Formats: sequence, C-alpha cells, structure tokens
Amino acid sequence: MTNFVKEACVESLEEALKAEKLGADRVELCADLSQDGITPERNVIVKAKVQLKIPFRVMIRPRGGDFVYSEAEFEVMKQDIEFCKAIGVEGVVFGILKEDKTLDLDRISTLVAFSKPLKVVIHKAIDETPDLLKATEELSKIDGISTILSSGGKAAAKEGISTLNGMIAIAGNKLEIMPAGRVTNKNLDEIHKSIGARAYHGRRILGAF
Repeated sequence: MTNFVKEACVESLEEALKAEKLGADRVELCADLSQDGITPERNVIVKAKVQLKIPFRVMIRPRGGDFVYSEAEFEVMKQDIEFCKAIGVEGVVFGILKEDKTLDLDRISTLVAFSKPLKVVIHKAIDETPDLLKATEELSKIDGISTILSSGGKAAAKEGISTLNGMIAIAGNKLEIMPAGRVTNKNLDEIHKSIGARAYHGRRILGAF
C-alpha cells in the first residue's frame, strides 16, 4: 500500500473511469491535453460527478496558450468555477500570470475566494515564473489554496527534484506540493524516494490509457 495519492490527468470521461479502475486515488479532469488541458465541457463534468466514485478536480482554463487572461476570459473562469461549485466537485485547478510571468496574485486571490469551499490547485503556470520559491511563498499566504502542481520549473519532475524539495520546505503544512511532469508508473517510486511528497500527478501515473 502506498502512502501517497496518485492523481491521474485525463481528458475524457472514459479515461477518468479507466483511471479509477486502474487504481487512481483522484483524477484531474481536462479537455484537450494537446494544449496542456483546458476546461472540459459541462456535460462531461456532470457525467463524471455521477459516475466516478473517486474525487476529481476540474481544470479551469478557457483556452490554450499563455496564462495571461483578458477580463472576458477571467469572467468565463468565474462562471466555470460557479458551475463546479453548484454540482459539488472536489476541487478546481487554475493559474494566472502577469505579462512579466510573475503570479497575478490579485486575480488568483479573487478566484480562490470565489472557489470556496472547493479545494484549489494552482497548476503548472507557476513553472513559468522567474522564481518558484518566491512564488510558493506568495501562494502560501493566500488562504484557501490547498495544492500547487509543479515540475520544479523543468520539463520533468525528475529534473526539478531540488526545486520541488525547496518548495515543499517553504509550503510546510500550509500547502501540498504535487510533483508533475512525466511522472509515470515506471518512475513514481524512484521520484517518491527523492521527494517524499503526499501526492503525485501524471498522464501515465498508472501506465498508458
């Protein structure tokens, strides 16, 4: 028995159900992972709520590309969060940056407050920030964030281990740091030995779908 959570990143209801069957503890439900995930259709979220027995979190991202959003896009994110609250998913996943790639703390704080009582995950937008440790510290001061998803600023979690460990040290008991980035069923145990995180996230964390 493992002492950490395995979160599978999926892009359809079928994949979510398969991940559950393969032993996922939790699912991040997205659409279009070729764009690193955008918000899934509402009917898919509803079906997941009905059919999944494990908790799932929903990607709140109105489009692919960068993480600098217009006012209209920001409003869409709010509406999607409102929908997720209404049907009672476990959590929502988002991230917003400024033009200079630093965290847009004002907008993040607004969405975090808006998301309550759902769990809030700040996704890998943080990996584009110039200083991940500073960004972790900033997020740890916002009440209501439960998790930061990160590969330590690298393409793969395995390459970002030292930064991830630094982030975990800063986060302490305030935040869960969830390593992601090419975490698979083949390297998960090895990565866990180096990091000792409470949860890991991956497209192939349970093998190929």
